[in-house]
Amino acid sequence: MTASQPISAPLAEVYDLAVIGGGINGCGIAADAAGRGLSVFLCEQHDLAAHTSSASSKLVHGGLRYLEHHEFRLVREALGEREVLLNMAPHLVRPLRFVLPHRPHLRPTWMIRAGLFLYDHLGVRHSLPGSRHLTFGPGCPLKAEIAEGFEYSDCWVDDARLVVANAISAREHGAHIHPRTRCVGARRSKGLWHLHLEREDGSLLSLRARALVNAAGPWVEQFLQETLHQSSTQHLRLIQGSHIVVPRLHDGEQAYILQNEDGRIVFVLPYQQRFSLIGTTDREYHGDPAAVQISDEEIDYLLAVVNAHFRQQISRNSIVSHFSGVRPLYDDAAGNPSAITRDYHLALASEHGSAPLLSVFGGKLTTYRKLAEAALEQLAPFFPHLQPAWTASSKLPGAEELDSVSKLAEDLCDSHGWLSPDLARRWAGSYGTRAWQLLEDVHCLMDMGENFGAGLYACEVDYLCREEWARSAEDILWRRSKLGLFLGPMQQQRLVRYLQTQHGEAAEQVRAIVHERLAPSYATPLLRLDDSATKRPAR
Repeated sequence: MTASQPISAPLAEVYDLAVIGGGINGCGIAADAAGRGLSVFLCEQHDLAAHTSSASSKLVHGGLRYLEHHEFRLVREALGEREVLLNMAPHLVRPLRFVLPHRPHLRPTWMIRAGLFLYDHLGVRHSLPGSRHLTFGPGCPLKAEIAEGFEYSDCWVDDARLVVANAISAREHGAHIHPRTRCVGARRSKGLWHLHLEREDGSLLSLRARALVNAAGPWVEQFLQETLHQSSTQHLRLIQGSHIVVPRLHDGEQAYILQNEDGRIVFVLPYQQRFSLIGTTDREYHGDPAAVQISDEEIDYLLAVVNAHFRQQISRNSIVSHFSGVRPLYDDAAGNPSAITRDYHLALASEHGSAPLLSVFGGKLTTYRKLAEAALEQLAPFFPHLQPAWTASSKLPGAEELDSVSKLAEDLCDSHGWLSPDLARRWAGSYGTRAWQLLEDVHCLMDMGENFGAGLYACEVDYLCREEWARSAEDILWRRSKLGLFLGPMQQQRLVRYLQTQHGEAAEQVRAIVHERLAPSYATPLLRLDDSATKRPAR
């Protein structure tokens, strides 16, 4: 079943599991369950990873600051998952060294050393190097008064592509994945869940399932109350986190973790070769999670933290783009938003043998796979023939037979001599070995189709629509890729027209040409990638 294939006859059957929510937790649970032999249906009201799961800091990390709140179980689990995810998706997850500058308001250096020693040894660490003390020299991008610091390991991840990879895995194990399909009603009857769904075009459908998973992220409580008409003893705290993107602040591939005087953490991460990603903030959010926007106070806060540490000063005029998301954290009654647990809580409801309902509260990107395993463990009594856990040693789509991203990029160029190295590297790092599918029936540059700019060709757009559920320009430019940072308004408009004519995207369903996260008052000229795919350096 391809991404664009319509719902058909199998809907008359009873699914084992219906999953509500197409973020990282929903897609992770769907993939795990389908791989254990369950029939699975997943629906998502918007695009896959449209909200929280694409608005993260793009990190797979143990959570160094969680040690301060004594969350040792969560840190241990997250540290172990770094190695698992590096093996599962080496094209999407890569090691990253973090530099922690030491300033007078921080804890004494001996205490930080002790914390980093614990971080190095609390969880499994096979491939990632340990921490060390640093002395900064004249070439350091940090201010001269910052003389020393520390360095340790975590990982970077393409968050939205990790979600899509799990959705593809679920589909390839037999699951039916349906974005832009909202559950508008669900009730128990005769030992089954009866679900009523509405597609984006207004058409309706119904299905039945033996178990229901509520993985709606920030909408978990709303789904319980308004759709299922149930109350819950567990609650969420909605926390807004915002990021800004600026031209690159430093050379090298290291990231920086800056601890402000208020104790909060801000990351400065290398991003898309030419940029630095700065975030995140922590503030209570009340409102529609789909409508979250960065505030002036958040922008000022992030600018101030960076300017207190780096020689190169930045201002509002430096901001190329920004984005915000709402983190649905399990309410543990912590007063400070930064102190709220990032751990997850699973609530199972099944009275008198009725069809089970499992609701997911909280969680973080790094531990999504363990969360999925825990969810299936709770549902196992209802499925006697459930197969054993399998994802810990699995490969996500694109990681099959992948030696390294750089080797794959070389192989793509060697087999297609007209393919530019930059494009080959981007494809290898986005699609892994699935990049070969983009080149099926492609024998020369002309076969790639229209070039929309920044190396985005029609053959890639067609692949994303056919295989990865993409429908709009925003899906393609800001989630499946980050090429929205490089394409100007006219180029984006050409993409919109192509989607309208070639993939039936109605004009009223396409978002604004200029990315809505880039407010006009912060607009700066977009940086462009070399559009040429024909020129390769002489050897």
